[in-house]
Amino acid sequence: MKQVWFILLMMAVLSHSGLAQTGNQYIKLETPQGWCIIKLYNETPVHRYNFIRLVKSGYFNKTTFNRIIKNFVIQGGDPDSLYEKPHVLKPEQKWMASELNANLFHKRGAVAMGRDDNPAQSSFTTQFYIVDGKKRTAAQLDTISKKSKVQFTGLQRQVYQETGGTPSLDQHYTVFGEIVKGIELVDKITALNVDKNGNPDAPVRMKLTLLKSKEATALLKQ
Repeated sequence: MKQVWFILLMMAVLSHSGLAQTGNQYIKLETPQGWCIIKLYNETPVHRYNFIRLVKSGYFNKTTFNRIIKNFVIQGGDPDSLYEKPHVLKPEQKWMASELNANLFHKRGAVAMGRDDNPAQSSFTTQFYIVDGKKRTAAQLDTISKKSKVQFTGLQRQVYQETGGTPSLDQHYTVFGEIVKGIELVDKITALNVDKNGNPDAPVRMKLTLLKSKEATALLKQ
């Protein structure tokens, strides 16, 4: 029931705010290793609004990328202590109903929300990740498709074979954006030294900024 009320509240606020526009919203993500530009998808309005709300509040600027796994994902946005098993959330953390979309997939550079193993596949509100992934062969995609019960389109197969990603996560985690400039930042972060759990030797702090239209245009042209 709390999940339902949270989503209704999100949609109500979204419908009465400037975030209900059809134009794309862009976020600048800065780390000590460099920066990138993230485009948020209009097809996932609740996740988009939630992310923008946290960016504008400065929430992410106090967090780090605390889980870095090469050929998989870089994850951050909150420490694991915000979620304690069995399924106990601290006040800063909530769940959001998933917004799974077959056309939004885990290609390299995709941005998605983390979650636990809840059966509804609901997302955490603060924990996000960026896909690194790796290239897959046609046979590997067939195996993943059969195991995860997800059918890949021709375009998705082409992207996974030529560019890479983490197709095993498709339709199980909500993808709500993608890096549209500065994808090399993923390579720089995944090149850092980490322990066996993916924790980096030194904190990878982040700063996220909601860009105005002119700012986004100028950065994308660089």
